Amino acid sequence: MKYKLGDFVRFVDERIEGYITRIIDEQTVAVTDQDDFEITVGISQITWVHGKQPSERVTVEDNVVLKDENFQQEGIFLAFLTDERASAVVHFQLLNQTDFQLVCTLKTENEYKYKGEFLGEVKPQSSVNVYSASLSELDRWPEFNFQLLRYSSGNTKPLAPIAVIKKLRAKDFAGAKKLVPFSKSTGWLIQLDEPELVIDAQQLKESFHKPIEEKTKIENPGKEIDLHIEKLRDDYQFLNHSEMLDIQLSFFRRSLDAAIVHKLNSIIFIHGLGNGTLKNEIHKIISKHKQVKTFMDARKEKFGYGATEVFFK
Repeated sequence: MKYKLGDFVRFVDERIEGYITRIIDEQTVAVTDQDDFEITVGISQITWVHGKQPSERVTVEDNVVLKDENFQQEGIFLAFLTDERASAVVHFQLLNQTDFQLVCTLKTENEYKYKGEFLGEVKPQSSVNVYSASLSELDRWPEFNFQLLRYSSGNTKPLAPIAVIKKLRAKDFAGAKKLVPFSKSTGWLIQLDEPELVIDAQQLKESFHKPIEEKTKIENPGKEIDLHIEKLRDDYQFLNHSEMLDIQLSFFRRSLDAAIVHKLNSIIFIHGLGNGTLKNEIHKIISKHKQVKTFMDARKEKFGYGATEVFFK
């Protein structure tokens, strides 16, 4: 397959251009056009748009021998960045923030079938793309098997190879996005060379004698709570509808309890219209709550029917 996810292509016989957002098989891909309409097409019916052919990432300068005390030994990450042109595609980047030269292999495994995806060098303080996948197919992503060798021509102790086998889940993208090194984009990071945990026996002993900390202070939730999933989680693209609803309802319950603790007269929950599932679940909960006096649609001129105001006893 000469085409990759994120490639910008045009149809040979039609005036259609778009980005490849799914690889269906060796002869078929899915192209999402400028109207966000996905079209299945054979690779013989498309070609790259002139000037948009993919190019390999250029890494920085060759390895430099550093003094021992300045040598950076840790900092190998796998970064996940959504494509700037096709948001349905996520690119995997191997980040080398160490002063080692890395030799990396990546193989995927799906239903006991293995496939080599990447073999190459990653220079010190640089990054390289190693894989791309469709966000909508997260549940069907294969298992990833990374093997890494670290090399330096300087006076450094040889380190054992790194072997990481990882099956990615939605929870791996639960944290907030961070600025990705060697890139102007934000994404999620997983460290592949986690340092070994060293337990300090004295500190462990002292921790048993520390007084119990005070209970966490419950913050005032404010007058309005927006329950739209994109306001609650950065990784909502990776979640299915059931997971989104669970997160929204959990945040709703915490906010409702906080409003009662702070003795608010009322609070507005912005749930949107959608298919009405979230709104119905909220109404079920508050209709049975002992501290709720009544509830109604909040200011229709502002929210339409997409928000509920709850009044407390």
